[in-house]
Amino acid sequence: MSHLTKMKTGFKNRLYLERSLDKLKIPNFKSNSNDLILSKSNDTSFNWNGQFFELNVDYDYWNQPYSVNHFLSRIKTEYATESLIVESNQYGFTPIQFENNCPGHRTVTLQRWKEVVYLHNQRSY
Repeated sequence: MSHLTKMKTGFKNRLYLERSLDKLKIPNFKSNSNDLILSKSNDTSFNWNGQFFELNVDYDYWNQPYSVNHFLSRIKTEYATESLIVESNQYGFTPIQFENNCPGHRTVTLQRWKEVVYLHNQRSY
């Protein structure tokens, strides 16, 4: 008999989570609610609990070459990168370099150019 295990996450933004899954080439199937289903048999999904997404996984049907914790760690790295890029973009920053350090750690270099606008005052005579 199998049962689902709920794992708390800090994922609050569905768009960032979807982009993270896409970058990792993890197919997801949107449901009618806020939930993201990761397998056709519904044994792995991210379910919205009103505050954040919970990872629901059935360990009996987990047949990946890596552990669930490694899977979640990879998504956390992509989610953090995605949120950093989108949020910093609102303040004029753009990423110019990504550096993968030890597993689960990434350095992102951002850059912002300050535009100098010169207005020329012309008089009409």
